[in-house]
Amino acid sequence: MFDESYTKLELDDVASIIHEINKDVEGSIFDPLETTIMVIDVPFYDDYVFLDISDHATSPPLQRYAFQKKGVMEFTVLDWSYKVIYDLNLKVPIKLTEDNLIDYIRFFFGFVKGRHGRFIICENADSIKWKDEPPDEVRLALNTTIKPLKIIEKRKDGVFQVEAYMNLNDSIFKTMLYIEPNGRITMSDHEILIDDVPVIDSVLGN
Repeated sequence: MFDESYTKLELDDVASIIHEINKDVEGSIFDPLETTIMVIDVPFYDDYVFLDISDHATSPPLQRYAFQKKGVMEFTVLDWSYKVIYDLNLKVPIKLTEDNLIDYIRFFFGFVKGRHGRFIICENADSIKWKDEPPDEVRLALNTTIKPLKIIEKRKDGVFQVEAYMNLNDSIFKTMLYIEPNGRITMSDHEILIDDVPVIDSVLGN
């Protein structure tokens, strides 16, 4: 999702963070001795880092994602809704440029789920979570049709227009994304390319 590499935190830092994160975790809580936290800078937020928090000693494994303001124990835990992201965008505030816009779009759709599942960005055939490996000719045809995210223009009002190919449930479609300076994203001009694609269900996981 981001170009830079994640850094693994040491135990003392993990324990301090988990002490705060557990206050926002329902049900099972993280065990500092069993938890791994990977951290990375975020190109569209100044003074914030992204945390990938996981405890694989539990069954099922416990995982959360959060943003931390650098230098303080202040966290925003993601809950798969767009509201948490939009609220953080205003608080930081978000700074979108042509250089970091694609990272933001990938992040946003990677961590937002609707009641019908996730909108999964498809930049090639490997982006699709296949139930079964497709025939070579299908993969070739899709790689010819599907294109990476492409910035079409930045309007005078600061809104970016981006061409995207996406998968929702069993459909692959082309759409236009409109990203406002505050990070809000809307879609329009949907064009269904393929229906009944044998993919893993993004809600049920099957």
